[in-house]
Amino acid sequence: MAPVIRKTFLQIETTLVEGGKEAATPLKLIAALAVVKNPWAGRGFVENLKPEIHEVAPVLGELLTKMIIDTVGSGEAVEAYGKSAVVGLDGEIEHGSALIHTLRFGNHYRTAVGAKSYLAFCNTRGPANAPIMIPLMDKNDEGRRSHYLTIQCAIPDAPAADEIVVALGASIGGRPHHRIGDRYQDLKELGHDVANPASV
Repeated sequence: MAPVIRKTFLQIETTLVEGGKEAATPLKLIAALAVVKNPWAGRGFVENLKPEIHEVAPVLGELLTKMIIDTVGSGEAVEAYGKSAVVGLDGEIEHGSALIHTLRFGNHYRTAVGAKSYLAFCNTRGPANAPIMIPLMDKNDEGRRSHYLTIQCAIPDAPAADEIVVALGASIGGRPHHRIGDRYQDLKELGHDVANPASV
């Protein structure tokens, strides 16, 4: 079952001034979204989601990754990244999760940008024009707080009840004037093992 993609959407946001102060390096946020027919909508409760995951997720991963890379020029330019899905009202949260929480989706993006971190994520359900939130974090350093960011957008006519909006997000740069330190400073101050932050 090839995915039925009704439309794509690309948003580019550039922040030049934050807090009344010019940013030394402007922050650029890019969101690439696809509005796809929910392959499980109208079928009642579907126990095995794998056949549709295998058919739909790789296509979306490849498409959205290409949209991001074509916009920023190269995978190296991406500093922070994330993913999101919003399921229309006839679907389950599990349907959106199925399409984005699979290596068949995320590995296209992870490989293209040379990332080590897992993709930050959000999965929700809502009507057309629902808020679409794409959380981001540094692609190689999960403790780098300057790159804890969220892209916000909406598509006025999506998702329809039988659709899913699937999204990837990217940043070039971190928050302008970031000044809260990073996770490792906290760990050190609290006496934890900075070399093994996952233990906390």
